Amino acid sequence: MKAYVFPGQGAQFSGMGLDLYEKSPAAQELFEQANKILGFNITDIMFEGSAEDLKQTKVTQPAIFIHSVVLSKVLGENFQPDMVAGHSLGEFSALVANGTLSFKDGLKLVYKRALAMQKACENQSSTMAAVLGLEDEVVEEVCAQIDGVVVPANYNCPGQLVISGATEAVEKACELLKEKGAKRALLLPVGGAFHSPLMEPAREELAKAIEETTFHQPKCPIYQNVTTTAVTNPEEIKKNLMAQLTAPVKWTQTMQQMLADGMESYTEVGPGKVLQGLLKKLDRKFPTSSASVE
Repeated sequence: MKAYVFPGQGAQFSGMGLDLYEKSPAAQELFEQANKILGFNITDIMFEGSAEDLKQTKVTQPAIFIHSVVLSKVLGENFQPDMVAGHSLGEFSALVANGTLSFKDGLKLVYKRALAMQKACENQSSTMAAVLGLEDEVVEEVCAQIDGVVVPANYNCPGQLVISGATEAVEKACELLKEKGAKRALLLPVGGAFHSPLMEPAREELAKAIEETTFHQPKCPIYQNVTTTAVTNPEEIKKNLMAQLTAPVKWTQTMQQMLADGMESYTEVGPGKVLQGLLKKLDRKFPTSSASVE
């Protein structure tokens, strides 16, 4: 079974999507459509902007989504997924790729999500930290002991878990985790505490927009961040997507489930190769590739 996976925030780079734009008239059309939907030329920032320009959440999220979806569309007949998944933001790209959402509706939701998250980040001093070299259970226990908001946010692969919450609580957790033997516990250069209770205002705003959006029957199952299991029911997909902003991204468990369900190949669709690297930590010999257009 062929799996196609879609990256989340952090995969952006200067010049992203320009090669697609230059190679494919179909891609050009979709990029121009995206500019119209957003009401500004995001392609100028994607193709010519600096790394700093691309780092703003309100730019990063739509840029990665557009790059990923355009790539999946221009693959044409070569894009035949039996299963899809996306890491955090990537879940929206996956839902357009498997036909659950239209490109227009998906992009509108992603932009709404980005703005709502940016606003939530401004409400309180918050951050995230990557913890390397500890069992998930140890990290969970330490987070539970801390006075203040700090929770496991991204289960990326065995031995790599990202925590999220109020700045002071995250810093305290990092100290304790190093004492427990973490190889590293380092703060990440992010705008705020994604996938934590501090995203509740953003979750409420996004949930309202999701509720008002049409979700179609998908062409193949999506393995969602919240449940880690194959989902095909549009109402269930909606419900899981609404929960995603304050719930952890269970990527390790998702990949394990896809392997258990018969995944035979793993293609990353979008900028970067982060997700291929994470799967290799789980199964070093598993065949992975990046989607590309000749």
